[in-house]
Amino acid sequence: MKRNKSFSFGRVTLLVLGVSILTACGGGQGGMKMGDNEFTVKAVEFTSSNQVTKYPATIKGLQDIEIRPQVSGFIVKLCADEGASVRKGQALFQIDPTQYKAAFDQAKAGVAAAKANLETISATMANKKMLHEQQIISDFEYQTAINNELSAKASLAQAEAAYSSAKQNLGFCTVTSPTDGVIGTFPYRIGSLVSPSVAQPLTTVSQIGDMYVYFSMTEKQLLALTKSGNSLKEEVAKMPAVKLQLADGSMYTAEGKIDAISGVIDQATGSVSMRAIFPNDQHILRSGGTGNIVFPYTMTDVVVIPQASTIEVQDKKFVYVLQADNKVKYTEIQISSLDDGRHYVVTGGLKPGDKIVLDGVQKLKDGQEITPITPAQKEAKFQQALKDQSEGNIATAFK
Repeated sequence: MKRNKSFSFGRVTLLVLGVSILTACGGGQGGMKMGDNEFTVKAVEFTSSNQVTKYPATIKGLQDIEIRPQVSGFIVKLCADEGASVRKGQALFQIDPTQYKAAFDQAKAGVAAAKANLETISATMANKKMLHEQQIISDFEYQTAINNELSAKASLAQAEAAYSSAKQNLGFCTVTSPTDGVIGTFPYRIGSLVSPSVAQPLTTVSQIGDMYVYFSMTEKQLLALTKSGNSLKEEVAKMPAVKLQLADGSMYTAEGKIDAISGVIDQATGSVSMRAIFPNDQHILRSGGTGNIVFPYTMTDVVVIPQASTIEVQDKKFVYVLQADNKVKYTEIQISSLDDGRHYVVTGGLKPGDKIVLDGVQKLKDGQEITPITPAQKEAKFQQALKDQSEGNIATAFK
């Protein structure tokens, strides 16, 4: 009985030891090598790869309207709060109207006086006309009456203009929103003296029903998208929908559409300004925000390989290519800047049919002879090794 327990304990110990050895030797499926000189190889082939390119972007409202005072005075009331949604014509600020109300009342009285004066002079002129027709008064006296009436009419027009100006200035004391939108910050508060010449606007109202997102791409990238020979308008219409990555790294749910491309290339940067429009029904996007435009891009006639199959030396990438005599050749490759963290898109250095070593490349040397196996063979050996271990066949588990 003791002997059986000892045998069982020894078997378990040996099994644990075997698992430990397998783990220490790279027993994980991604890095396991069956046999002393066996390496997994795979032939590469041309394919297309759907990639995305990110461009730093700035978010703007369809309109960002600066709100500036049109009269001078002290702010006596804030009619809305920062960040609030407002409607066209809604009051935002109240400027002290005292002096403008006085000017309005004075202008209004001036109009009334001018009208009364005109009525008096017009009645006099009518009387003078009758006397002149009866040749009771001279031509000079009659002409003087006519001139007095013209002068009274001009005085009335002048008074009405002053009244209109005073009424307008009084109206300007209530600063209203010129459009529907969202209010920005308030650099001036109650008690601040403002005027049409202040450096900063009272605030900014942004239309945010839809939002513009501005970004730039290089001239070369733009040519790659628009070199079909069609008009720029046609090319813009054919461009795919784009996504927006917000400042916190999350993706905005709605897709946008590129609707404008600048006709001028910035000579300082060699870039072209572009604009996409995004719906903003939930008012998540705010004018002045930042993010990244995520642009879908399809690469054709490229090779996609695992990053684990490469070696980096001085910012250059290399792979081991299997030769006809089962020796490996240390080969430099060129890769795209697009990187998903797991694969490289190879743009040069490999051709269809080339067989590369997929793993264990750090142990290889240029010209080394190996025993190549396929990924399927590697998987089969791995599964058999796991089976042998689970069944306690330690003698065959590591062959």
